Amino acid sequence: MKWLTQLFATKKAEPIDPMKKYLIAGLGNIGAEYVNTRHNIGFKVLDRLAQQEGLSFETAKLGAVTDYKLKGRTLILLKPNTYMNLSGKAIKYWLDKENIPVENLLVVTDDLNIPFGTIRIKPRGTDGGHNGLKSIQQLLGNSDYPRFRFGISDEFKKGQQISYVLGEWGDEEKTKLPERLDKAVEAIKSFTLSGLADTMSNFNGK
Repeated sequence: MKWLTQLFATKKAEPIDPMKKYLIAGLGNIGAEYVNTRHNIGFKVLDRLAQQEGLSFETAKLGAVTDYKLKGRTLILLKPNTYMNLSGKAIKYWLDKENIPVENLLVVTDDLNIPFGTIRIKPRGTDGGHNGLKSIQQLLGNSDYPRFRFGISDEFKKGQQISYVLGEWGDEEKTKLPERLDKAVEAIKSFTLSGLADTMSNFNGK
């Protein structure tokens, strides 16, 4: 049995194929006052996934992180702790650290221009005035990365955009949110298993 012991002692772990690693980054702001705000939907979606799969986030460099194994894929779930305006710093760091290609990045964020709970996934796009996406574009040097926009609607009066975005969900939204979060988790899994095109086809507008 000595040879068997030596075999296991000398056998090296197989490196993970970079194309099977994904960075799923949910955008938001840290702090108790932001937990249930519309702007923190990126955190909320990742928390839902972690809850469903029994995962726990740990504090790491520039964010809270956990990893999720899904049918041969490794998903690094990241909630940046840099606050929204510096989200790009955390995302760039973890892409580089884990050697993840930018096409395997999915950024989950809120969008005022989409009805509440509606999903819109795109391979690229402008920042649309969103400070988190603006930071990512600046750090990556381009806007060619997949993003997952979760609609929060624009039900606010003129001049109240900031208070609306940083405000908490209304009662009706709270009632509908769990089902919408579950749908968002399905979309994330589809992105890693079926690819961007199929996920866009099956989830956009849903």
